[in-house]
Amino acid sequence: MATPSPRRSPDVRRAALGAATCAALLTLTACSATGGATPDATPGGAGSVTLVTHESFALSEGLLEQFEEDSGLDVQVVQQADSGALVNQLVLTKDAPLGDLVYGIDNAFASRALDEGVVVASELTAPAATDAAAYAVPGDDAGALTAIDFGDVCLNVDTAWFAEQGVPEPTTLDSLLDPAYRDLVVVPDPVTSSPGLAFLLASVGAFGEEGWVDYWAGLRDNGLKVADGWTEAYYTDFTAGGGDGPRPVVVSYASSPPFTVPEGGDAPTTRALLDTCFRQVEYAGVLAGAVNPEGAAQLLDFLLSDAVQADVPASMYMYPVSSAVELPDDWTRWAPLADAPFDVAPADIATHRERWLTQWSDTVIG
Repeated sequence: MATPSPRRSPDVRRAALGAATCAALLTLTACSATGGATPDATPGGAGSVTLVTHESFALSEGLLEQFEEDSGLDVQVVQQADSGALVNQLVLTKDAPLGDLVYGIDNAFASRALDEGVVVASELTAPAATDAAAYAVPGDDAGALTAIDFGDVCLNVDTAWFAEQGVPEPTTLDSLLDPAYRDLVVVPDPVTSSPGLAFLLASVGAFGEEGWVDYWAGLRDNGLKVADGWTEAYYTDFTAGGGDGPRPVVVSYASSPPFTVPEGGDAPTTRALLDTCFRQVEYAGVLAGAVNPEGAAQLLDFLLSDAVQADVPASMYMYPVSSAVELPDDWTRWAPLADAPFDVAPADIATHRERWLTQWSDTVIG
């Protein structure tokens, strides 16, 4: 595969896999388990369970069908544009929930979901529940949110471009302020993109409240380009994204490089800068007021099953939380996780997220 379809892009991080997109921003449409639109489906109906998720949700063909056969439940999937829009809709509809289980709330929005009481705890039986507990949201003592997968949002560089141009590759966040990298960097807008927000949080974790705004001002002055979302940044502006873009540095995932191994090649043409990462964790939880909480709990256990956890790298381009899963060989070689990703406490994100986004927009966009 010559170009990656890395996941964690709310703005179609996995839509590039060919997964059907069933919803536009702030518009919810019921979809069948295989992705076909079923407008007449009734969420939470008898014998059914409704999963509310983001547009990047994807599983290999046959997995949901097997769950339906084993459980006797009919799975309906309602897809929202990204994690932020997903949580907003859950909050707005919490008195009349859109479904039974939610998947795709990430650690940038987890505290808000908990504070608003949109999810409730359920009893888990899957062995991977023990592994998931290691990623619990601080303060979620009841366990209302269960981690399903995780990944590192990092700068990615086109190593072939830098070799051809004879320019040293950047290695750190500070590197990008060097005039040698003027007009070479593109990032997704954090206001409209989950990977973009994750990279903003990386800068907050790296430079603190006193320094992150100045850092972005420096990027702006060094010719930073802001794309609407990950798809545009990677596939249009990035030199290695297949669209003949002009910029060899992009915000993507640590799992992106394996998908840039050329046909017949034995190594990627890109590299993730592991000293620039923010770790993104995705959670699932039973919705408060769910019509079928028992079915939701079964579906949650299914997301932690060996079959789904083993499918996560290929289908959603994230790392599974289960320690029992053997990662693909190319991930072991070319998609290592960061040893020390930048960290921002979920409570701080919840308290300051909107202010940080406003400051970012005022600084970078003007």
